[in-house]
Amino acid sequence: MLKTKLAKSFRFAVNGVAYALKSQQNFRIHLVVLAVTLVAGYFFNISRIEWLFVTICAMLVLILELVNTAIEYLCDLVTREIHPAIKIIKDVAAAAVLLAAAGSVVIGIVIFLPKLVALF
Repeated sequence: MLKTKLAKSFRFAVNGVAYALKSQQNFRIHLVVLAVTLVAGYFFNISRIEWLFVTICAMLVLILELVNTAIEYLCDLVTREIHPAIKIIKDVAAAAVLLAAAGSVVIGIVIFLPKLVALF
């Protein structure tokens, strides 16, 4: 029974990621940026610590994008009409993703810019 419950939990989680992939353009954009970052990390042979920062940043952005999607979906379920509180909820959730992405860009610059400069 535990295996069945665990398998269902994983299936539900995979379904959530699949939904985000199909329906959320920003999620797909984040994945493309992650793929480019992974290639760059391999190319520049970044350190283990740098890989940890890249991984933490990537997971934070992707997780927040999923949470933002869930919040937006829930808000739309509550009402499709324009409501000031729903707007604030959606804006704040989107802002969380934006801040995580911006922070990730800064960390990416710190990691990759010196390597790019040394290349040229």
